[in-house]
Amino acid sequence: MSEVRLQVQNLSKSFGITRAVRDVSFNINKGEVHALIGENGSGKSTLTNMLCGIHTIDSGKFILDGKEVHPKNQVEANNEGISIIVQELGTLDGLTVAENIFLGHEDMFVKNGIKNTNAMNRKANELLQQYGFERIKAQNQIDDYNFEDRKLVEIVKATYFHPKIVVIDETTTALSQEGREELYKHMNRIREEGNTVIFISHDLPEILDKSDTITVLRDGVYIDTVKSADMTEDDLKKLMVGREVTGAYYRADYGTPISDEVVLSVKNVTVPGLIEDVSFDLHQGEILGFGGLSESGMHEIGKAVFGASYDRQGTVTLANGTQINDIPTAIKNSIAYTSKDRDNESIVINQSIGDNIVLPSLGELSNKFGLLSDKKLKTFADKFAAQMSVKMQNVGQFVSDLSGGNKQKVVLARWIGKDSNIVVLDSPTRGIDIKVKQDIYQLMDHMRQNGKSIIMISEELMELIGMCDRIIIMKDGKLNGELLRSEEMDENLLISKMV
Repeated sequence: MSEVRLQVQNLSKSFGITRAVRDVSFNINKGEVHALIGENGSGKSTLTNMLCGIHTIDSGKFILDGKEVHPKNQVEANNEGISIIVQELGTLDGLTVAENIFLGHEDMFVKNGIKNTNAMNRKANELLQQYGFERIKAQNQIDDYNFEDRKLVEIVKATYFHPKIVVIDETTTALSQEGREELYKHMNRIREEGNTVIFISHDLPEILDKSDTITVLRDGVYIDTVKSADMTEDDLKKLMVGREVTGAYYRADYGTPISDEVVLSVKNVTVPGLIEDVSFDLHQGEILGFGGLSESGMHEIGKAVFGASYDRQGTVTLANGTQINDIPTAIKNSIAYTSKDRDNESIVINQSIGDNIVLPSLGELSNKFGLLSDKKLKTFADKFAAQMSVKMQNVGQFVSDLSGGNKQKVVLARWIGKDSNIVVLDSPTRGIDIKVKQDIYQLMDHMRQNGKSIIMISEELMELIGMCDRIIIMKDGKLNGELLRSEEMDENLLISKMV
């Protein structure tokens, strides 16, 4: 019989009138990957954030190896043997890689009140080499590295001291396949050492493949704990949603001709060190996909089209001849963009849901004198928050209080409200549950049928295959093949052009 590592006993947490976790109890064992699943807003991240000292506990307790623990911050949690790799960026700008790895534990390198920076860098470089991340240098500023490499630094930060419990909260959605394989390797190592991984993901095939045990939450309430080997995807969907999930998921049409009308033309675009001599056309009513490995340059495509790239060369031109060289020109000309790095680039985290939704549409919502009506703004925000089914108290609630998936719904709500003609979506379903993914795919299909043009950048191969009219594969910053929508296309065909 497995030995219990963590007991969750009658745990509750509220944010205002929202009861995020309600009297939840279950056990987690030593030496297992224990998945925690549920729709956005089900309480998964709230529960683990209480365990890691990010949120306070309203009532209930955690019993770790027979002892009650109630850390007040992440450093205290680390000292109890608990760590977390968060969904969004968990590293701090302005610090070196080494300072991020040992944040809160710098006293390891302090003698007579003086910090030995060289010793800290040496130890961090040793760890980075052990993990196979030697291309990342301890003494460099963390700002020098991209989103993915910063997540790899977080893996080191969260696991180098062999904690009893490592929480992995939606981390795989931020990683390429290569990065995911690295993470899986360390998950297995943690399990083999007799320690425990709490694994949060919306990717059900990944959950079934990588976990031993699964606990399901729904609307903050405990539903069931099951063995992964006994379940199917449909079984999990039913537990998560409370009913069968039916209806269309991806697009069902094939052979639909792409319009000859070009709405956006990208010519010889180069961003030094990221993409080189990229050219393509986007057609009216088309979903154009971009796929590739994390370092392929595909994420820079979205920024280049939106006028958000630094040092961009080449041209991005609309059908009417307008050149897009900056963000205000893009928004003025009905181009929308959602970034993969949601918290830092797609939303204003410390503003309300309503403020975020109305932000791109303020020009259209003001009267002829340039004045804004609070009632009109609220009506607009209410409409599009409801359309995206944002789980919230009201549109006055701060975005920072929302789950990752609900933040993404706010990002999409602002651009649906803007009714842009060209929409660039970078990793649109990252951190989104199965039901909301379905809603987003149906929304994209509806936009396409209404003549909107979409660029979708994704590391999820099946959503590219399921949703796109064309897929362009990027490799080493260059275009490396184009595939047309067909029933015969599979993931292997895409992968062959990516590696």
